[in-house]
Amino acid sequence: MTMIKFPAMIAASALVLVTACADQGGPNDNFQARNGAAIGAGLGVLAGVISGDTAAERRRNAARGAIFGGIVGGGIGNALDRQEEELRAQMGGNVGITNNGQNLVVTLPQDILFATNSTSVSGASQSDLSTLATSINRYPDTTVNVVGHTDNVGGASFNFDLSQRRAQSVTSVLINAGVSPARIRSIGRGEDAPVATNQTSAGRQQNRRVEIIITPN
Repeated sequence: MTMIKFPAMIAASALVLVTACADQGGPNDNFQARNGAAIGAGLGVLAGVISGDTAAERRRNAARGAIFGGIVGGGIGNALDRQEEELRAQMGGNVGITNNGQNLVVTLPQDILFATNSTSVSGASQSDLSTLATSINRYPDTTVNVVGHTDNVGGASFNFDLSQRRAQSVTSVLINAGVSPARIRSIGRGEDAPVATNQTSAGRQQNRRVEIIITPN
């Protein structure tokens, strides 16, 4: 009876560890590295628990999964922490950077990227995108999605097309700056993923954006 319950106890302990790590720290004290290690360990335990035919095998696999998952998850979190810190130091104040432990989301307002009704990237944004391309190449084991968003002013089909073309323009700049085309793709979302209300000018401005999502492989 005790041996059968043991893997479940390990899994529960790992989930407690995940929660504990998620409730403390910040970007300057390796929060995402710790969080990634905890999540990796928890997932490794759960994978081990369900992969054995006997209680002994499940217990052994759970322990191995915790170690392996913790190492992998911690490495991913640490790399995201480093890249986030570097980008915050190098990129302009208008650029938003979010590290959620799974990926980095670099957000550039479309109002600084493009002139009204234009899909040509402004000269002022070329420098930020060049810096971002250098960072992407410094961390080669990632994939990149460039996602265009608009507000809801105008027709939905027009906004979708505009978001696609603007995402492609940003993608082209990153590729021309050295990012491999095999690592990057452009996506248009139009007006269907707002981050603020479209009922105010300030909200619509937030919704007009391009997000560069960097995800570890």
